[in-house]
Amino acid sequence: MDRRKTTAIIYALLSAILYAVNLPVSKILLVNVGPTTMAALLYLGAGIGIGIVSLINKKDREKSVRLSKKDLSFVIGMIMLDIAAPIFLMLGISYGTSANVSLLGNFEIVTTTVIALFIFREAVTKRFWLAIVLITLSSILLSFEGVSSFQFSYGSLFVLLATTCWGFENNCTRNISSKSTYEIVMLKGIFSGLGSLVIALIKREVIPGAFYIATALLLGFVAYGLSIFLYVRAQNILGAAKTSAYYAVAPFVGAFLSFVFLREPLSWMYLLALVVMISGSVLVVADTLIHHHIHKHQHTFIHTHDGMTHTHMVTHSHDHNHYVEGEKHGHRHKQKDLERLPGAMHL
Repeated sequence: MDRRKTTAIIYALLSAILYAVNLPVSKILLVNVGPTTMAALLYLGAGIGIGIVSLINKKDREKSVRLSKKDLSFVIGMIMLDIAAPIFLMLGISYGTSANVSLLGNFEIVTTTVIALFIFREAVTKRFWLAIVLITLSSILLSFEGVSSFQFSYGSLFVLLATTCWGFENNCTRNISSKSTYEIVMLKGIFSGLGSLVIALIKREVIPGAFYIATALLLGFVAYGLSIFLYVRAQNILGAAKTSAYYAVAPFVGAFLSFVFLREPLSWMYLLALVVMISGSVLVVADTLIHHHIHKHQHTFIHTHDGMTHTHMVTHSHDHNHYVEGEKHGHRHKQKDLERLPGAMHL
């Protein structure tokens, strides 16, 4: 079993769990904090909190590869899309029903996978597509509130635009995920937070009291900062599509936490959706960890026997240790290895 992939799966699931904490706590805070202001404080809490962690954990930060000029387009795209998506989502809410918004919001995983496949050429197997279908179905079941959920309107288009923005944003982040996670989260948090704050001021939302600001910032550090940090590290190994699939467990964890702390009931539909989600997740895990492949190695050996040169080429489909055991005789065998990496050509 690949230890790196196992660790990445744990990171992705922990990321989803930490984000799920945001759902019940935000419901309480939104009574006294405007929605756009809340989004701004959560992002700012993420950026500031991870910035403080980077100062404390200096050794880990110094090991990371810093972002460069060639990453600038992905960084700008990540920030702009993170600002645009909530705006489209708010427009969707204003023109449509909450049930409709919840239902269509689940298609972020689909847009992330399609963009990863067709634009960024990320490998997607048939088994993973089946997992996507099951996970999407489970999310639809979780947010289903009756036939009215399927009503399509201008609001629906805005919600789909929001999920498309987040799909592109996930893939932008994926393309810089091998760089410093600290830099990515700080830039994402601070600039997306400032963008949302400007929008909140334009909307003339009331600035909350110091207690609510501090609480929202702390929640942002835990539910956004640490969550995004783990998400980016998982993306670096799993890719955008698979990390998004694991992250889809967040609504289920959030609903369960709401049941525990807010006494919101769990319906039979939740249990049905949970079974479907687990089935899809099992397929994703299998697709991540069970990877059958064939390595073809080609070796060319040139031996000189009494002035005559013979070239022997062997192609095979398995790893092996190759060695030449010669008989004792009165001439030399010359073998020159230009590369000793597995699968490389030897001359």
